[in-house]
Amino acid sequence: MAVPELFEGKRILIWGYGREGKSTEKWLSGHTSPKSVTIFEGKPEEMLAGAGEDADIIVKSPGIVWPPKDADKSICDKISARITSQTEIFLHEYRMKTIGVTGTKGKSTTVSMLAHVLGELSGKKVILAGNIGLPCLDYYDDAAGDSIVVLELSCHQLKDAKTAPHISVFLDLYEEHLDYYGTMDAYFEAKSHIVTRQEKGDKAYIGENVPELISGSEQIRVLPGEEDLERIELSLFGEHNKINAYFVKKICCDEFGLSEDAVLKSLKDFEALPHRMKKIGTFGGRNWYDDSISTIPEAAISAAESIPDAQVILVGGMDRGISYTVLEDYMKKHPEYKFICMYATGERIVRELGGSLPNVCYEADLEGAVKKAYEITDPGKGCVLSPAAASYGYFKNFEERGLIFGELVKDYGSAQSV
Repeated sequence: MAVPELFEGKRILIWGYGREGKSTEKWLSGHTSPKSVTIFEGKPEEMLAGAGEDADIIVKSPGIVWPPKDADKSICDKISARITSQTEIFLHEYRMKTIGVTGTKGKSTTVSMLAHVLGELSGKKVILAGNIGLPCLDYYDDAAGDSIVVLELSCHQLKDAKTAPHISVFLDLYEEHLDYYGTMDAYFEAKSHIVTRQEKGDKAYIGENVPELISGSEQIRVLPGEEDLERIELSLFGEHNKINAYFVKKICCDEFGLSEDAVLKSLKDFEALPHRMKKIGTFGGRNWYDDSISTIPEAAISAAESIPDAQVILVGGMDRGISYTVLEDYMKKHPEYKFICMYATGERIVRELGGSLPNVCYEADLEGAVKKAYEITDPGKGCVLSPAAASYGYFKNFEERGLIFGELVKDYGSAQSV
């Protein structure tokens, strides 16, 4: 049965009416004839109380916490049996032509590199969708025919997944999203579905620090050596991006039979995405870099070590309860870097350090941090926004945080030149 037929004559409840919810509503109206479509933006407790009991199918947006902790399991199971998602609908139709990518770090860069190379060399139409851009159902019609779909998948999109891509990529795993999942085991379980929901005949490319996974698919551990990485030339900063590029090279060569030399050349031409160790420019005699995508301690450390002229690192944002020990230890061992801490996590880092490190200081917000950075960054050196924390509570998202950082840098730079 074709996917649209599954919704014919059914009562559909769209749970969540953000970008995905509106996209789902549009897809339903253009591809099928349900009996009814209802929008629901209530809380899980309302769902438990019977808000969706008349719905045959519930299309839930990612990020809605389900099932709630300590809720009646039997009630939750009955509701869960009717829940699906955009990702599930799309993969039900197109999983055999889809490459799905997840991981704590590097998802967006990897899917973008992969789409760039395949778009140049495969001779097929390449669709880049998922967590990186427009909802995947917006590409439902485009994906028909001779195409390749490259899908970035977040932990929230994978949490309730029953279907997985034909080719899956699990780049890495670090402590993240504990405010949502509570434990690393729960976070890993959500992400693991990209592999554990695969079938016999599918393939999974898995990074070195990802724990063992059980599935019916063929699993390939991606363990590049020094010589492998030396062959890769990129315009991007960081050894981690060479590892991401190696994943891309291996998939393009092994799965699509592309020439290694051609793939390496295409990778060399790929440019960094915004807010990912991206140089904004030189202002006030200092070099400024936007790495606002950074939401974990390891990302801030990677930025410090990857950008050649990095001297000052701006860290801090929303406190989601993850450990900052690895970053705090790094601060202690590397006095050559200066750290300006800000917001809730910045305050916590300074407190946990005891306020005793001469290379660590605190500013309440991003504006104060930029002003301080102009004071303590040496001319000719670099300052990097790499917050190692989420933006929520202070900014709409990491993109807005990066854009405001750029505006502040330019404004202070102009003021200094007057």
